[in-house]
This record gives sequence, structure tokens and C-alpha cells, in this order.
Amino acid sequence: MSIEQLAETAQAMVAAGKGIIAIDESTTTIAKRFQGVGIENTEENRRAYRELLLTTPKLSDYISGAILFDETLRQSTKDGVPFAKYMADHGIIPGIKVDKGTHALAGCPGEVVTEGLDGLRDRLKEYYKLGARFAKWRAVITIGEDIPSGTCIEANAHALARYAALCQECGLVPMVEPEVLMDGDHNIEVCYEVTEAVLRSLFGALYEQNVLLEGTILKASMVIAGKDCEEQADVDEVAESTVMCLKSTVPAILPGVVFLSGGQTDEQSTAHLNAMNQLGNLPWPLSFSYGRAMQSAALKLWSQDLTGNFAKAQAVVYERAKENGMAALGKWEG
Repeated sequence: MSIEQLAETAQAMVAAGKGIIAIDESTTTIAKRFQGVGIENTEENRRAYRELLLTTPKLSDYISGAILFDETLRQSTKDGVPFAKYMADHGIIPGIKVDKGTHALAGCPGEVVTEGLDGLRDRLKEYYKLGARFAKWRAVITIGEDIPSGTCIEANAHALARYAALCQECGLVPMVEPEVLMDGDHNIEVCYEVTEAVLRSLFGALYEQNVLLEGTILKASMVIAGKDCEEQADVDEVAESTVMCLKSTVPAILPGVVFLSGGQTDEQSTAHLNAMNQLGNLPWPLSFSYGRAMQSAALKLWSQDLTGNFAKAQAVVYERAKENGMAALGKWEG
């Protein structure tokens, strides 16, 4: 894929009023979600659930792409159409999660680094052949006593940059996700400082690894107080802090930023995105790449009757996509 094609794909991922649905939960994670609503964790149930999400009528009105798990990229609709082909035919760009999860970072107690670089080039080539056109790699940064350390931030930024360079070599747009967790009792000011340091390190590493920013998407966490903090910032403060942090760290040439919901409620994640876009004068589109905030209500409804509630659950998915699509334009009315 040429530089122009990478840039074109990246721009399509953040098209006005559209965002990305994250359905890349590992088999272990989806098992927990299913268990929570009483669904048996079988391959067929996982396939049927992903089909429910991906075949939602008119989903491409508000969804530009979907991040899939390895298993899902290899699956098909009940009519035998590979999901990647179905998505491409219906205007949704197939993406793939490629990291192998977090592991303890040696010498840094309480901190983790994401692994999965070994053999990644070959996996990316296969994913491209299977229809994927972008990929995602998630790094996890925890705020706590004396952490994050500079070592943890740099190790994760380096891995993200190496992954991104490999993606572009293989024709996929890299989505880089340095998630600053909401776990903890830190206030919004501490979250701002950590997020700023993480993003500065990330873009420095991307530059060092010759990653083309025109063909890269940032998946960012919002600047928000820890969930155990007594002083929770209001919607406007979260929006203003997040945008200020991004403006001070993210190059304007980047095609766009999508946010993860990261433990926020469905309504919070939509309200914060909407408030950011109402600030105006932004160098890049701000959109969404939500997982639970797009799925949870639909999953709960579907679990009550896997056959009878299929279409009803799809209607809920469409409504959530529409609400977030409007928030990406700053036009959500609550």
C-alpha cells in the first residue's frame, strides 16, 4: 500500500460524524462479558454476537470501521460471507487487534508492557490477505504511588512505534493506543501530567521509527480523574483538559484522534466527546472507538432471547452509533 493509500484509509476511519466500534475482546474477555449476562461462551455464540454487531442495518451511517479479534476476522455470517468481505461491501473498514496483551515489566513493580512484536510481520501480512486494512495495539499505563515510571512509558512507546512501523510496511494503518487507566484515586491534574508525558514519549518514538503520521490514528484515553477520586471533574473540564493536552502533544498532521471509553458510562463517554467537539478550532477530527460503551446495552438485551431479540439488539447498537456519531460532530442533544 502506498503512502497515499495509507493516508486515505486513515482519513476514512475518522470521516465526519463516524467512529469505530471495538469488538476485539479476546476469548477470555468475551467469556467474562457473556458470563455477566448468562450467555454460554461457545464459538457459535461469539460468532453470532459479532454478526449481530457487524450486520446492524445502516451501521455505516455512523461507523467507519470495526476492530476485530483474530477469531472474528476468520469467521463468516450465517450465510457464509466472510465478515471482512461483508464489512468491505457495506462501507466498514476491517481492523484487527494484534498485540498479545500486557505482561509484568521487569524491574518495575506494578507496571506492565505490551508484548507481541515477535512474528508480527508475518501475522500482519496474513491479516492483510484476510481483508484487514488497519490494526490496533494497546499499551497500558497505570497511575499510582511513584508510577508510572519513565521506564514504563518509554518501553511502551517504543513497542507502539515498532508495531506502527511494521503495520505501515505491510500496508495497514496503525492505530496506536496508549491507555492511561482510570483506576486509582488520582485527580484530573495528575491524569493530565501523565497523559502529556505519555503522548510526548509516543510521538517521539514514532518519529524515531520513521512512522508516517499521515497514515496513523491515535486512540487516546480522556484526561479524567481516577474512578476512586472524591473530586470528579464535570463534563466541560474533562473536555477542555483533554483538548488542551492533545493540542500540546499531538502533531496537527495526524489524520485524527479516536477515544476509548475506558470505564466511563455510555452517557459519560458520549457527553465528553460531544463537549470536546463543541469547543471548535481543532487541528484534527475527534471521534470514538468505543467497545463496552457501544455494546453493553445491546448485549444485555440480546442475552434475554438470542433469537427473538436479535433485531431489537441491533436497533440499540444503531442508536448508540448514532448518538456517538452526532457527538463526533458536537451535535448530540443528550
